[in-house]
Amino acid sequence: MTILLLKIILFIEEQFGIVDINIFIIMKILTYLYLQNPFKNLKKTPSESKAETTLMMLPSDANPKGNVFGGVILKHVDLIAGIVAKRHANQSNVVTASIDRMTFIRPIFIGNSLILEARLNYVKRSSMEIEVNIFAEDLDYNLRVHAGRAYVTSVSIDKYGKSMEVPQLLLETEDDKKRFKEGEARMISRLKEAGKL
Repeated sequence: MTILLLKIILFIEEQFGIVDINIFIIMKILTYLYLQNPFKNLKKTPSESKAETTLMMLPSDANPKGNVFGGVILKHVDLIAGIVAKRHANQSNVVTASIDRMTFIRPIFIGNSLILEARLNYVKRSSMEIEVNIFAEDLDYNLRVHAGRAYVTSVSIDKYGKSMEVPQLLLETEDDKKRFKEGEARMISRLKEAGKL
């Protein structure tokens, strides 16, 4: 949050040529700029919004044979993707537009830790593709395995439900660039499937 505030203050100083502004003036300008969506000109790296969470899988999360329900995993995938999207989109509302290519590679059982790692791959105007990798950890044997992957598309909207521009993605590494290209290809494929392209 501190980095974002510094970026906003620098943005204000650049746009208005103001130096040494007091808090009252900052609040007035921020209110005005918020209405103008100043964040559309910002760039953020994928690492600024990434998220990771670990949860213990309980009997209520699984079928009688001990396999965790896919729907339970999907719920947590959607939640962590929403956190990543919200971190990137700043003050706008974010909603899930689609969850696709959800692949379960290995089962997760009662007593395992469910570990989710999520990051942004691709951003286009108001849409964001979040990749969520799913891991199962057997705590008795300290064994962690890749259990699945999902691609979640989130959209930033304003208070009227209209799409709202989000910061562009600042690609720092070769891996960031590779993921961006792959995410763009998936997004084009999704748009074609939906008849929007």
